[in-house]
Amino acid sequence: MKKVMILTGAGQIGMAIVRRMGYGMKIVVSDKNPQNAQRIAKIMNDAGFDVTPVEMDLSSRESIQSIIAEAQKYGDITMLVNAAGVSPSQASIETILKVDLYGTAVLLEEVGKVIAPGGAGVTISSQSGHRMKQLTPEEDMQLACTPAEELLQLPLLQPENIRDTLHAYQLAKRCNEKRVMAESVKWGARGARINSISPGIIVTPLAIDEFNGPRGEFYKNMFAQCPAGRPGTADEVANVAELLMSSKGAFITGADFLIDGGATASYFYGPLAQK
Repeated sequence: MKKVMILTGAGQIGMAIVRRMGYGMKIVVSDKNPQNAQRIAKIMNDAGFDVTPVEMDLSSRESIQSIIAEAQKYGDITMLVNAAGVSPSQASIETILKVDLYGTAVLLEEVGKVIAPGGAGVTISSQSGHRMKQLTPEEDMQLACTPAEELLQLPLLQPENIRDTLHAYQLAKRCNEKRVMAESVKWGARGARINSISPGIIVTPLAIDEFNGPRGEFYKNMFAQCPAGRPGTADEVANVAELLMSSKGAFITGADFLIDGGATASYFYGPLAQK
């Protein structure tokens, strides 16, 4: 039996983290598109890792439970990397909330029930969660603690209160951050840790689609006007994940790490600020 890592979302960021942390482990890679999971599995198996690809729908509790059951066949689940999700230009408001918000909440809950002592997880959120106006303490509490099956009934998540897909995405990512805080208490009772990472613009195939999409100029301007003056790389996200998931991060749990080259700082206090 091996220590087992689950990766949800077979993309560049997830693969960069898993390559950093998954050596010697059994890695179960899941994606809604099985071809994505198979492609990542082949790349990593060809590099000496032990990876099994599976299909999973993050918006389905049953699908999440089936992946956990598959992972447990190989040993104790000791690491979770959640890099699954959809972007504002990819999906409807309803789908964004069902996948990025509800699905992430369920995943953290279900893995938190079985994570091994000493285990650790990261979920990939987004700088978008830091861009909205502050919510009320009551709304933050609702996002953090409402039973997952009731989340999508919250008043602030009703269609009449959501402007567009970007706003839905921002709400989902704010929920991710709050959910990680609440779930970290439960994970801690098992001797495990969970944190979130909120990347800015990271160059991936998905990001390149965004650059060429209807909001492309907005994104290009964002990284041009941030202090770093460039987009980030998946390996720079993995640098932070490595800290959080290793023994060097043993005192870090329930936290969110913003990695955006200063874009959010520029958005509030610099040239990206809305006049």
